[in-house]
Amino acid sequence: EQTINETLDGCPNGTTKPYMVSISGKTLDDNLEMLNRIAKVQDKVACVELNLACPNVIGKPIIAYDFEQMRMILKTIQSKKYSFLLGLKLPPYLDSKHLQEAASIINEYSSMVRFVACINTIGNALAVDEVSEAPFIASNNGLAGLSGPAVKYTALANVRQMRQQLKPEIDVVGVGGIESGTDVFQMLLCGASAVQVGTCHWKEGPQCFDRICDELKKLLQDKGYSDVKQVIGMLKPWSKEGAALSRAAKKDGGPTTAKVSSVREGGMDASKILNIVLVVVLAILLAERMKT
Repeated sequence: EQTINETLDGCPNGTTKPYMVSISGKTLDDNLEMLNRIAKVQDKVACVELNLACPNVIGKPIIAYDFEQMRMILKTIQSKKYSFLLGLKLPPYLDSKHLQEAASIINEYSSMVRFVACINTIGNALAVDEVSEAPFIASNNGLAGLSGPAVKYTALANVRQMRQQLKPEIDVVGVGGIESGTDVFQMLLCGASAVQVGTCHWKEGPQCFDRICDELKKLLQDKGYSDVKQVIGMLKPWSKEGAALSRAAKKDGGPTTAKVSSVREGGMDASKILNIVLVVVLAILLAERMKT
């Protein structure tokens, strides 16, 4: 509560960017205590992301892998009738049956859960420093969550399957290995309505957001899309024609935009290109969602 007030008080006057809070308690009581505090200043908070997927709480299992516990937590939170927008950060599900079960539980609480973020880090990773002959980090015997480009394909699979399994009113946010406009484009195709960027921001700083947005704008323009919404959830089935187009693009050393445009009906003129409105930062997309 104090942190929220201090953060917002430090923002320039007239700041309109929504402020989101992500929490991860060790126990249900911890989470409820934080949610109760957030509720006191909810007029300043755009949404809350409840992290049920943190692999770095020493001695505590990942909550969203324990489906009965997950259901109990959501049931308890629903009984509190918080009015702020609530989302869940989920772990990587490596088995489709587990993903389906998680989605089924979340669908039971679709009136409360407005989005899910897929995925958090892949737990139980270990990086070893060959110089010191020891783990790179001190905590938990060096074990931690794996993030960045190494998790991208697992993230894409989870985004795709969650979008297929969840009710349409629950948005999916793509997380994991996003470093370029192409990465965002792939997440959108799989059904993400927004994305989160973590590792790239840590390595490159906040300037990565403008770069990624510019790259996505250019990619959409080259492929003949006039609106980012035309891409969301539109992943096509594999085909010989598509594979041939991809091989040709790689052989030419880049995307064959003319060929891509020729296989899509319509296209767009320069005036439409100027009207592209790109929103990839989670804050803006969720703020827009709240207006509906």
